[in-house]
Amino acid sequence: MTRFRSQARAVLAASLAGSLVACAQQTDFDQVGCQMAIMLQNSHFDRADQSFKALSDEFLVTYLRDLDYGRNYFLQSDIDRFEREYGGQLSQMLLEKDSMRAAFDIYKTFTERVETRIAQAYKMLDEPKVDFSVDEAIMRTRKDAAWPKDEAEAADLFRRQIKEALLSETLRREMVLKLAKEQNKEALFSDERSPQEKIRLRYERILHSVKDVDEEDIATMFLSAVARTFDPHTDYMSFKQMERFRDGMRNELVGIGALLQSEEDGATKIMGIVVNGPADKGGELKLNDRVVGVDPLNGGRPEDMVDIMFMKIDKVVELIRGKEGSKVRLKVEPAGGVPGETKMVVIERARVELKDEQASAELIERKQQDGSVERLGIITLPSFYADFDGGDTRCSVDVEVLLKRLMEEKIDGLILDLRNNGGGALEEVRRMTGFFTKRQPVVQVKNTLGQIQVKESEERRPIYEGPMVVLTDKSSASASEILAGALQDQNRAVIVGESSTFGKGTVQQPMDVGRAMPFFADRNRAGSLKVTIQKFYRPSGSSTQNKGVVPDIILPSLMDAMEVGESYLDHALDHDVIRPAPGFEPLPKQNLFLPRLREQSTERLGASKDFGYIIEDVTRERNRRRENQVSLNIEKRRMELQEAEELQDQRNEERRKRFETMAEQDGANLKFYRLTLDEVLADKPLRAYDPTAENEEFMRRAKDKTDELDTTPEWPSRLDPFKREGLMVLGDLIDVIRDARMAGMLKSGDIR
Repeated sequence: MTRFRSQARAVLAASLAGSLVACAQQTDFDQVGCQMAIMLQNSHFDRADQSFKALSDEFLVTYLRDLDYGRNYFLQSDIDRFEREYGGQLSQMLLEKDSMRAAFDIYKTFTERVETRIAQAYKMLDEPKVDFSVDEAIMRTRKDAAWPKDEAEAADLFRRQIKEALLSETLRREMVLKLAKEQNKEALFSDERSPQEKIRLRYERILHSVKDVDEEDIATMFLSAVARTFDPHTDYMSFKQMERFRDGMRNELVGIGALLQSEEDGATKIMGIVVNGPADKGGELKLNDRVVGVDPLNGGRPEDMVDIMFMKIDKVVELIRGKEGSKVRLKVEPAGGVPGETKMVVIERARVELKDEQASAELIERKQQDGSVERLGIITLPSFYADFDGGDTRCSVDVEVLLKRLMEEKIDGLILDLRNNGGGALEEVRRMTGFFTKRQPVVQVKNTLGQIQVKESEERRPIYEGPMVVLTDKSSASASEILAGALQDQNRAVIVGESSTFGKGTVQQPMDVGRAMPFFADRNRAGSLKVTIQKFYRPSGSSTQNKGVVPDIILPSLMDAMEVGESYLDHALDHDVIRPAPGFEPLPKQNLFLPRLREQSTERLGASKDFGYIIEDVTRERNRRRENQVSLNIEKRRMELQEAEELQDQRNEERRKRFETMAEQDGANLKFYRLTLDEVLADKPLRAYDPTAENEEFMRRAKDKTDELDTTPEWPSRLDPFKREGLMVLGDLIDVIRDARMAGMLKSGDIR
């Protein structure tokens, strides 16, 4: 009897376990939405000022904008219905675990509208000829335009959209063939598709991207829209997205070590191969190969191969990545092979370090007029990466290694290049700031309760105390702004760059939604809420939120004409100011000699042809954006293109002559040395390098045949105008500090 009872309990346990597994196979995203809504109300920084119920209409607006940003597909009647059925109710539907009904209904309507419009595109593209002689136009951006009032207006609007796409591709093809003929490269484009084929494939990809979704994809889009209604950086991330986020922060992944790109015809093209990565070591996968199928488990059977034609790139990536040591089989069309012929490539997955995303350094020796040599160090930091899962990867450790090596090389000054650095780990900033200052407040952090915590740098004494310049641009965001702002407040470095940094002054924390789910619910794929929980402020008390960091020396940029930055984002939090941090003791500002540095930089900018061109382009782009019209008349467009081409040819001709002289001067006066982390850790000697040579040290990249037609000359020594001016400002700073010390105006400890 006892044995029977034991067996019965085992069978019952197995049955119950099987039932629970079966029940848990499908994540309940209504439940996920409810838990996320509760977490937003309890955790968001601005929760006291944002009524969840009052935001209900905005949830709908954000979701509709995400789906149809250009207002090309939904009709006004659709919007009216959505507002009638869901407007003002989505907040309650979320809390009552009923929000997916609205999400799926709206998405279903969106899919139907897209299918209708793309069927219209196919029909129009099948016509033998489109009349480009009619004098009509289309809006450059429809972000704030009215929704099409009815089907007739929607069809006419999309007719012009198709016409514009076809006209642009026709003109692009004309230009490419003209340049190819002039350069005797016509054979490269013998297989070029017709404009109609190109546009048809483009719309086919759009259709696939809209239709090839599952419940999790739609739920993610909707819940993300709800989260971002609180502020642009609060977001819902699916399980898959969270995994990719963590990989990015670790600066490594488990995969095959290849850079992928979606092609218009549906295939996925190999655009880069990581040196010494799994694909590189295997040797079978080549640049420009086209992947058309993936067998993620290397089952080997025909039914195991997943057709990835027109599949979204993130889903292709998910299939190719996997567990370390496992194998993936790819169905590949070899580059340059017979069209349609394929081969099978099996690659063992492994950890891939993204070394081209690591901190790196270079040293430039510059000969002075008196014959002496000035040594300028540059550290480039693409992001503030760190392994949040407790690994050893930390950008501050990498920067410290590079900085100490540059100091061993007796640099006279340092540039920290934070351009295009979108931020990352806050603690890495705190530690890194201490490399350049004595122990000082780095950032003030205010939480949802209004409590303010001051975070100081960790170092008792700075590692580097010499002259320093920080390069920033509109893409320098978050952690980059903390570092630049702290060094500026403390009068420790001269900030040089575009009119401001991005303006992201908030801190997000990923929260596992699954932990708040009921015990029997499927938590594995519940995703995460990346919620804004804090706002940070500079040591001086000013937030970087919305305004960013304004450089000490501002350089003209085409970004001045673009809507780039926090202030242009929907639902951005406001800028504000609190009191300065206790213990904030900046160095004397006069010790940076900013008026003198600005005067010298302004003089150079006034004489600079390149910055003059940028100012002209800013004016031209602002006018275009103000007009917000694109002509659909081919002759008008040809005239516009001809004017642009003539202007570019004039500039290129002028630049070729000037760059030749600059290159000769650089060759006589500059010598370049490169430092990678691997070389420094191996204690290798400085390596002289040619900055104009292709750098394929970490990744070999495919070359686009159209890019080969571009005759625009490269910047001499690959020093773009911003980096070159940064070096000039650093040189001025070194000179003025040296002169001040010689005159007894400064002591050795006054600059640090």
